[in-house]
Amino acid sequence: MNSHSFLASGDQQSNQCQLVINSKINSQQQGVNHSSERALGDSYLRSCALKSAQEGNYTGAIALLTQLIHRHPYSALDYNNRGLIYFQSGETQKAFCDYNTAIQLNPKLASAYNNRANYYAACGELAAALADYDQAIDLHPSHIRAWINRGITLRDLGQYQEAVENFEIALLFGQLEGHIWAERGRTYHLWGDWNCAIADYRRALIQLPSIDSSNDIPGYRLRLQLENWLNELLSPQRPIG
Repeated sequence: MNSHSFLASGDQQSNQCQLVINSKINSQQQGVNHSSERALGDSYLRSCALKSAQEGNYTGAIALLTQLIHRHPYSALDYNNRGLIYFQSGETQKAFCDYNTAIQLNPKLASAYNNRANYYAACGELAAALADYDQAIDLHPSHIRAWINRGITLRDLGQYQEAVENFEIALLFGQLEGHIWAERGRTYHLWGDWNCAIADYRRALIQLPSIDSSNDIPGYRLRLQLENWLNELLSPQRPIG
């Protein structure tokens, strides 16, 4: 989900956002529209939705994005963002519908294709996923997450050389190196090149957040997964799965 500029910071913003969310949810339950809600700026509502999603409050984030969609029914960005939060909360069919709507409204929105591709990949529809990743990259050649996700999907198809090539392209952009090294290491691992796998795993461990960092939850989860992969590789039996 694209980040937005926050108008407040730290606990102050969290408290203000929670007041907005509570007001919105109550008004939805009671069928009331508050003029104070209508007065809030779109960018502020989006920042509150982002903050809520980061804190795991998906219901609140969806409520705010739904309000934005009511205000701007042709906003592809808001549909795409709501779809992403639906997907994170496990409501994948609603996510898919929002991605499709976003693409209909803006066929050049690369992030919507990447997000819909993630849906396809989660459903095991890997050919459809690759088609959408390709579209995202065609529209936005430096879309680093699309390159990473495309590499993972190629790996799932057993196309290890092509997967490594995607990760190497992703490294050229100088972002998310820890994620890329972890995924490239896993590719080498499954491919049977254990020396390259160990080297990439160790590079990734330096970059990925530790248990003391709560700001990058996906990065921390990947770190835990990576540690399992490394233990798996270094065990005497070297099982692969």
